[in-house]
Amino acid sequence: MGEETTPMLFPEWVAAQETEPQANAEAQKRAQALRLQLEHHEHLYYVEDKPSISDADYDALLRELKALEAAHPELVTTDSPTQRVGGKPSGSFAKVSHSRPMLSLDNVYSPEELTAWAERTRELAAPLEANFMTELKMDGLSVALRYESTERGDARLAQGLTRGDGQTGEDVTANLRTIRSIPLSIPAGRLKELGLPADFEVRGEAVMSRKAFERLNEEREAEGLELAVNPRNAAAGTLRTKDPAIVHRRQLDFYAYFLLVGGEYWPQGQQATLEALEGLRFKVNPNRRLLCSPEEMTAFIAKAETDRPNLGYEIDGVVFKVDSHATQMKLGSTGRAPRWAIAYKFTAQAGETKLRAITVQVGRTGKLTPVAELEPVFIGGTTVSRATLHNADFIEKLGLKIGDTIKVERGGDVIPKVVEVTASGQGEAFRFPALCPECQSEVVREEGEVDFRCLNADCPAKLRESIYHYCSRQVMNLIGLGEKVIDQLIKDGLIKHLPDLYQITEEQFYSLKAEHEVLNKHTGQPEIREYRMLGGEKLKNLLLSIETSKQAGLDKVLMGLGIRYLGEQNAKLLAAEFGSMEALEAATIEQLQAVEEVGPRIAESIVAFFHEPANRALVEALKKAGVNMTAEKRERGTQLAGITFVLTGTLPNL
Repeated sequence: MGEETTPMLFPEWVAAQETEPQANAEAQKRAQALRLQLEHHEHLYYVEDKPSISDADYDALLRELKALEAAHPELVTTDSPTQRVGGKPSGSFAKVSHSRPMLSLDNVYSPEELTAWAERTRELAAPLEANFMTELKMDGLSVALRYESTERGDARLAQGLTRGDGQTGEDVTANLRTIRSIPLSIPAGRLKELGLPADFEVRGEAVMSRKAFERLNEEREAEGLELAVNPRNAAAGTLRTKDPAIVHRRQLDFYAYFLLVGGEYWPQGQQATLEALEGLRFKVNPNRRLLCSPEEMTAFIAKAETDRPNLGYEIDGVVFKVDSHATQMKLGSTGRAPRWAIAYKFTAQAGETKLRAITVQVGRTGKLTPVAELEPVFIGGTTVSRATLHNADFIEKLGLKIGDTIKVERGGDVIPKVVEVTASGQGEAFRFPALCPECQSEVVREEGEVDFRCLNADCPAKLRESIYHYCSRQVMNLIGLGEKVIDQLIKDGLIKHLPDLYQITEEQFYSLKAEHEVLNKHTGQPEIREYRMLGGEKLKNLLLSIETSKQAGLDKVLMGLGIRYLGEQNAKLLAAEFGSMEALEAATIEQLQAVEEVGPRIAESIVAFFHEPANRALVEALKKAGVNMTAEKRERGTQLAGITFVLTGTLPNL
């Protein structure tokens, strides 16, 4: 259904109201009737895919409501269909804590692993039942929608959050309001029928359909912009766009799968939850079943894989959830995933192509990784032209030679990798280089390791990979500063050291240009076109995220420094223990090992890192750039001293 963007005061009825005594009451009554009609037709069109009126008729109703609200501004409500897109672009997204953690799912990759999980789950659940609600695993991004009660008892969309790190998400309410399959309000009567309060939360997946993705890339190609890689990345980038009008044009969709009240899952079970969500007029994926046996589960997976190309949206597996809420409660969760749910990831999608060459990449730790340069092949919704070869031993094991025909898989539908040689091309065998391809320093292979490493501290490849790591979503989350942009910044001489990131001006970012290859629609031949890498909304987002990153905190800075063996959890624990970079720099191996989960290898690596003058200089330069390197220090107190705990019940499985 289309939409006019300019209010038109065309109905004579609107003008007539101004002369009648009951004008406001009549206007309010008519506005409410129009809203109900529009919401009904939006649900039929965007949720059920069963439109009952033409686009023109829908537009006429919407224009009448806009005209009425223009004549009576006091009648405008936040849940009116006219208010889905409104306001100025946001300058930033506020961080908001989730009502309960948005956990990840553990994965299985074979029927045998799935059967073992189902049997183990049943054993742990006994004597409670454990049947499994089976749903498609949609390839989008998880979001949480919070609804709050109004004066008349309806539920109104109050806030929408991204998953973030699972504990804290970003407030993208204005963007989520533009998604037509998300109700802006739910009548009190509908809530009463389902026995739900007006304050609740819905979780689900925001996705971009294949049609919307193709349309987006057509527009980007016409504008000379780099094409989006896949629908999931495009959806994620769209939802974090600062301008809701752009989100509205890209037509994201939303599928609901969880319902929470008071921060707890609705206690009726997963099947009843999905039915209740449908009753609330959310879009719920119809491809779902309640299953009892591993055989039924395997059959569902097979059908999902068969149906996958024709769904109109991307999926990357099937999710199995224990249906009973009581059983879910008994099984509980680990720190990262519920024990009562599992994701079956589809077999990696594969294709055959020829090996053109093997290049070697140098990582931020100096590790040399061989990469297969391929004749482009379309696998799982994207064109693959490069794939990992892991290490020298892997190449030797495959007997790989230049010109061979090889099988390439996208492992987990994400990372392309070479899995086997299917036909020999009679080409030359690959020899691993004795010198670093970036700086020509000697490479070494330490005893007991499979990887070759460059030991040159000034190797330019280490700089590039260090910046990739520092800017990544898991570390400083510098939005818009991807590998291609970083490569161009280095090529143009704008980054020679990591702290230079904070010295680049808006004009310098705007001047970045690159080339990409596209097919000419008329001749079918490839052409090289130049495009501006950063500009408009993308540049604004980048500048904001660079400034925001200065306050990311000590744990993120530690992660960004790329200290070998130091992971995210260890960085958080160390930041909370020491509270400042100065304290960490002065810490001994013994003091570091006293921190929970920090072993000798990590402690020795940290001490060795700060022992290097170049690394200490790097830290000082980041401080001068304004990067905050402190954290709230964990209190070592006696808050539980003198308290007696009495535990009742049984722990039969421990």
